[in-house]
Amino acid sequence: MALPQVIIIGRPNVGKSTLFNRLVGKRLALVDDQPGVTRDRRFGEAHLLGLDFTIVDTAGWEDEDEASLPGRMRQQTEAALQGADVALFVIDARAGLTPLDEEIARYLHQSTVPVVLVANKAEGKAGDHGLFESYALGFGDPVPLSAEHGQGMADLFEALLPHLDDKQPEFEPFETDEDGEEHDLSAPLKLAIVGRPNAGKSTLINAMLREDRLLTGPEAGITRDSIAVDWTWTDPASGEQRPVRLIDTAGMRKKAQVTDKLEKLAVADARHAIDFAEVVVLLLDATRGLEHQDLKIASMVLEEGRALIIAINKWDVAENASGLYNGVRAALDEGLAQVRGLPLLAVSARTGKGLDDLIKAAFDLRAAWSKRVPTSALNRWFDDALAKNPPPAPGGKRIKLRYITQAKTRPPGFVLFGTRLDELPTSYQRYLVNGIRRELGFDAVPVRLTLRTAKNPYATKK
Repeated sequence: MALPQVIIIGRPNVGKSTLFNRLVGKRLALVDDQPGVTRDRRFGEAHLLGLDFTIVDTAGWEDEDEASLPGRMRQQTEAALQGADVALFVIDARAGLTPLDEEIARYLHQSTVPVVLVANKAEGKAGDHGLFESYALGFGDPVPLSAEHGQGMADLFEALLPHLDDKQPEFEPFETDEDGEEHDLSAPLKLAIVGRPNAGKSTLINAMLREDRLLTGPEAGITRDSIAVDWTWTDPASGEQRPVRLIDTAGMRKKAQVTDKLEKLAVADARHAIDFAEVVVLLLDATRGLEHQDLKIASMVLEEGRALIIAINKWDVAENASGLYNGVRAALDEGLAQVRGLPLLAVSARTGKGLDDLIKAAFDLRAAWSKRVPTSALNRWFDDALAKNPPPAPGGKRIKLRYITQAKTRPPGFVLFGTRLDELPTSYQRYLVNGIRRELGFDAVPVRLTLRTAKNPYATKK
């Protein structure tokens, strides 16, 4: 599915190329104080708070003879408008309206392409006069922003959403994080094994590899460095071979018990390994059950935004296995209430029990951790969630929730827009996060929800 196309139109030197660079996240277009720098159309892939679209930078619109260079540049802009889904008409709020702005507005009113009026350079009070003047152009409320400083992007998102929402591409096996890095789900799974000393982490990896690759023994603390081992796992159900990078780490004891310098360095190295990993397996010892230190390690992994699996090792020697499993399940749900339903598996490094199930669960969890929900599907869910359970009205004043967008993946991060969000109860935020996990396929991965009030600077001017 092709991305929708958004074209930037305006007279010279209003900041069109600066806005283009802001939306694509790179300095692709030349920017200078002198007018007329841009001559040809320039295309880029833009991502704005969950909206994906092709952005088109155009030459400054000038009132010149069609045979002249400025006239031919204007023809390029007119041609670009024919294939656009939305036009961003950019004016300079500090300079105010000019006769050329009014000429462009008359031309755009003759077109069938929806127009979003953007008042650039609106930071501070210097742009107030131009903001109010721009209503005369007949395109409704202008979007005040500063392309140079990145202000007003939430308002621009809100203005574009009705035009682009139903044109968004569906989920593909490539995901892009907030830094623009593309993630290929066929790439090796980065899987770190963590836990208290002597839980059997190295033995577990040796069992997966079917060789004595890592040093093991009854003594606690043998592993010091985080060791990465590349491995190919064969799915017993499909026969598919999938690459894995296994990362063994040092055991993590309570901080007060770590006094040896080498052990401190080893624990720090294990923390770095968690940062590097995509999925983390917290290995428990079935002979000792779940301890407070395990919950601290799990909380640390979730705070880092990593997908987490809990595995109970030495299952072959566990006493009252059913009671142990149910007890650990209940303790996890109570102690890690922010992410209920974490995958809990029983394994045995000695017998090989559950190892394939563990790896399959890790691949499934990475897919959920990397998932991006199309904005249209997300807001359909959001409307249903609000209808089923409207937000409260503290003090009799309504909290208005306007829309939600997924801003990033790995971990999935969502931004909720509305008014009076500082009074939205934590319980209601938890209701939304739990719904996202349960109904949009994020399972038990850490989901982050950020509250943001979109403000128009001129709306509260007196």
